[in-house]
Amino acid sequence: MVPPPPNHQAIQQFLSSVLSQRGPSALPYTEDTKWLIRQHLVSLTSTFPSLEPKTATFTHNDGRTVNLLQADGTVPMTFESVTYNIPVIIWLIESYPRHPPCVYVNPTRDMVIKRSHSFVNPSGLVAVPYLQNWIYPSSNLVDLARELSMIFGRDPPLFSQRPRPSPNPSYHPNQSSLTNSSTFGSVGSGYPRQMVRPPQYPPPSPPYGGGEGKAGTEDAAEVFKRNVINKLVENVHGDMLLLRKTRESEMENLFSAQAVLRRREEEINKGLKEMRDEMEGLESQLQVVLMNTDVLEAWVRQNEGKVKGGMEDIDVDKAFECVDVLSKQMLECTAADMAIEDVVYSLDKAVQEGAMPFVQYLRNVRLLSREQFFNRATAAKVRAAQMQAQVASMAARAPRYAS
Repeated sequence: MVPPPPNHQAIQQFLSSVLSQRGPSALPYTEDTKWLIRQHLVSLTSTFPSLEPKTATFTHNDGRTVNLLQADGTVPMTFESVTYNIPVIIWLIESYPRHPPCVYVNPTRDMVIKRSHSFVNPSGLVAVPYLQNWIYPSSNLVDLARELSMIFGRDPPLFSQRPRPSPNPSYHPNQSSLTNSSTFGSVGSGYPRQMVRPPQYPPPSPPYGGGEGKAGTEDAAEVFKRNVINKLVENVHGDMLLLRKTRESEMENLFSAQAVLRRREEEINKGLKEMRDEMEGLESQLQVVLMNTDVLEAWVRQNEGKVKGGMEDIDVDKAFECVDVLSKQMLECTAADMAIEDVVYSLDKAVQEGAMPFVQYLRNVRLLSREQFFNRATAAKVRAAQMQAQVASMAARAPRYAS
């Protein structure tokens, strides 16, 4: 353990030295918090000179040991108009100041911890509201020590042990004037304890940590002001904690909305890309149509003069010539099929309008359907023959390409 420095300037030098160490002996605090840790300890020792900074080995519950800073000493508290000093140790854990310190009361051999204390467990661990509502970076050690003083003043955590009266007390008549009073003296490490005056049994023990050796009185207005300030601080801490939870909930909702918006953005970008691809495809098809239109218009212009004056002599059936017999037969079957389809449609209209008897309509439709069936069957056979001829032609050309 590094001993505490003797004065305020030495405290500052001590803290600067231990917090600036590097290597294996460096304290386990992050670099961005070391300056704030130094300020907290300097302010604490200025406000409470009875607390002194040290470095010592701290053992965690899992057995790990680490070298940490601590504030060791006493915290003054007022109980029944008398000021007492409560020995405490404030450990600055590795995550300080983002997380609260670890506070213990440190009783000596002639002290006991009060059972069923509201804020101190039997091991001496302190759990006051200020530690539970610790908020970084506004919370600090000075306010913590003030709350410890206020809470311990309402409910002292330590008491002096009652020593048993001596069986053979050395009593002198001249000391009879001391039997009706009890005084406090210094024992051991400087903490006063109640002294017993035999042969009488000692009076009920006051809370431990006898202080200045005289009953001090405080201004009621100052006490009321301090209590009001502490109450306001607790209320502000509670409001800040509630506000932080509300803001965290709002942040979660905003993050969820952000995720939904990002997903929708991806869907919109995907749809936009598909629309652009489709537009490009339509533009390419438009170019093909425009090219075909230009070819047809050029053909019309080229052949327009050849048919002038002889349009009435052109045979529509001879306007197109088939390249082979199968193509001619396919053209005839397709033309007959489409013509029969038009005739059946006209017959349907005639029956609906009452221009044809229904019996005659059925007879004509039966005859036309039979003829249409044969034309479609013939077209299917011609199509199969054309496909076979095309495959044979491709197979005949394949050896030439292979060579």
